[in-house]
Amino acid sequence: QMQLVESGGGLVQPGGSLRLSCAASGFTMDSYSIHWFRQAPGKEREGVSCISLRDGTTYYADSVKGRFHISSDNAKNTVYLQMNSLKPEDTAVYYCYTWIGRVNYWGKGTLVTVSS
Repeated sequence: QMQLVESGGGLVQPGGSLRLSCAASGFTMDSYSIHWFRQAPGKEREGVSCISLRDGTTYYADSVKGRFHISSDNAKNTVYLQMNSLKPEDTAVYYCYTWIGRVNYWGKGTLVTVSS
């Protein structure tokens, strides 16, 4: 069964850092793109970043550019989102996502709270 599992969320003070992980099972990531989305309370889900495991191409939303960094470890079948200089507006549930054979796969999410 193909699935994505996020981890690494938590409570952090403004200016702090967290690293989120997205571990895949049931398939090998290296042929696909993996995306990070987030959904803040009362807001729509928005794209944050993505990486193509085929060629390493990355994308960042303007709101996180220069602060977040996406990477992968193919041996661990895992994608990471390093989040630095966190702001209260980064508070959200973070989800990883991929699309394989016309099927959408979402993880269950991990909560990131940025607060003093």
